[in-house]
Amino acid sequence: MCGIVGAVSSRNIVPILVQGLQRLEYRGYDSCGVAVHAASLNASSSAGLRRARSTARVAELLEQVQTDHLEGATGIAHTRWATHGAPTVSNAHPHFSHGTGGAPSSSSTPGRVAVVHNGIIENHEELRAALQARGYVFASQTDTEVIAHLVDSHYNGDLFDAVRATVAELRGAYAIAVMHKDEPQRVVGARAGSPLILGVGKDGSEHFLASDAMALAGVTDQVVYLEEGDLVDLQRGRYWIVGKGRESLTPAQRPVRTVQAHSGAAELGPYRHYMQKEIFEQPRAIADTLAGVEGIVPELFDGAGLHGEPGAAAWRVFKEIDSVLILACGTSYYSGCAAKYWLEEIAGIPTQVEVASEYRYRTSVPNPRSLVVTISQSGETADTLAALRHAQSLGMQHTLTICNVATSAMVRECKLAYVTRAGVEIGVASTKAFTTQLAGLFLLTLALAQSRGRLTAEQEAAHIKAMRHLPVALQAVLALEPQVISWAQDFARMENALFLGRGLHYPIALEGALKLKEISYIHAEAYPAGELKHGPLALVTRSMPVVTVAPNDALLEKLKSNMQEVRARGGVLYVLADADTRIESSEGIHVIRMPENYGQLSPLLHVVPLQLLAYHTACARGTDVDKPRNLAKSVTVE
Repeated sequence: MCGIVGAVSSRNIVPILVQGLQRLEYRGYDSCGVAVHAASLNASSSAGLRRARSTARVAELLEQVQTDHLEGATGIAHTRWATHGAPTVSNAHPHFSHGTGGAPSSSSTPGRVAVVHNGIIENHEELRAALQARGYVFASQTDTEVIAHLVDSHYNGDLFDAVRATVAELRGAYAIAVMHKDEPQRVVGARAGSPLILGVGKDGSEHFLASDAMALAGVTDQVVYLEEGDLVDLQRGRYWIVGKGRESLTPAQRPVRTVQAHSGAAELGPYRHYMQKEIFEQPRAIADTLAGVEGIVPELFDGAGLHGEPGAAAWRVFKEIDSVLILACGTSYYSGCAAKYWLEEIAGIPTQVEVASEYRYRTSVPNPRSLVVTISQSGETADTLAALRHAQSLGMQHTLTICNVATSAMVRECKLAYVTRAGVEIGVASTKAFTTQLAGLFLLTLALAQSRGRLTAEQEAAHIKAMRHLPVALQAVLALEPQVISWAQDFARMENALFLGRGLHYPIALEGALKLKEISYIHAEAYPAGELKHGPLALVTRSMPVVTVAPNDALLEKLKSNMQEVRARGGVLYVLADADTRIESSEGIHVIRMPENYGQLSPLLHVVPLQLLAYHTACARGTDVDKPRNLAKSVTVE
């Protein structure tokens, strides 16, 4: 999804805005742009609102603003993931309104209103028709442009009032930042369904808006997390926040928090790509996620509470549930699929896993005694949030999230939470977020097993010991990288691939296929190995490699039979085998042997070579690893 930055200052803010976009580029990179109020830096300037936009990357935008001498102390900026309208300059943000009375004579004509937007306006077509009837001319195909014209139509000398009237007409999700030509030292922001934070500068002399705190790394570590329905008024040296009920909010209601701005998180260091860096950060990420876990206690999942109120007690919730409903999308959905095996086998609790975007639109049978578990890296995924709210509307009030962002909407809206500590994940293809989600879900499994009397002290000790060993085990798996690179050379020449797994490792096969298709653009799909004969075997040839996840578990012998089916039809196997599986390399069978057999936690290890395979295959094919085409991070669009 898109990333936005805004600022009101007394200095030229353009370098900070563009730097913020570079740190938010993982949210979308179809186009980018920046707009400033020229008079905010030079009161004698008559240039008004000026902008620069590009369909290239943010680095090229920086060159453009330097060439055009675009400067201002008040400004807004945007990096786009296209939803409405193709990735063209005319569809790039910021969008201007020039008022009624026809199109501007030039694309460089100063605007009356400038807007950047993250989200989806669901009623944009009817708003567009109404505005066109009033004489507004649209220059883009975006849903965002209606916001600019609406603000202009409502403007009567006070930008805040105009924005407040505008958002009352909007239906959908939005985080916006707005400027007006008549108010050179003012930016107004609003959020509903999309993330937006306020950054407070040194001595309160300047203020910022951004999609997340990373955009302001090195600029300020003083952050206010805006909540659903908030409007914020930024002026030089001061700001105001108004809540959903249009009441003024006190500093106690929206406190300023010190956030460790992730200045180092956006640096690559010795790595070629963020994805590679994040793959190799997994031992540290798992260690951080499990830090402080000395034993299995319900308190690990207690809610944080809001505004000084105590959070919900997990032990009480766990005693009241009889099943689990997992809601998630994409990679997070696959972590939920793996957790289903754990929850039913170890905790003995019936578990259902739903694709969030499907769940809310079908008729389901609600169970008020079900624990609704949402899984999200960002905690802002619109489909998952909407599915959560739908479940709540059906009377399912026992909610828990596994999430990587402690300040996200998901954490605030769920009664219970386990915050993973993967750190900032910039690469679009999720890696360390996935493995830390699995770690959090395994802890949840053990906590539920304990609450149901299915976890002995000896079992608890064994599981804790195994989890503490995970970082070391992951390092040993990462050492397999040279062998994975040799596989990648073969895969880079292919256009199709099949991934096979059984039981607990079928979701890992799904995740491996997803990674390969996301960043290498090779068509890949995954199947339970036992389903080979029901369709996919028809596709198997020498030009369709078959990746097999082969842990030493109860299904190993069945899996070996499935592998023979592939070989009998001329297929070439690439096997990730546990140390003691007795699967050897031979003609048409390429084996990478895992360092050890890791039992129930094996998925966390087996997925890592699949991540490396996707990464090195993409590198060999020359694709844009961190920014694959048509995709973006933290997609909050339904």
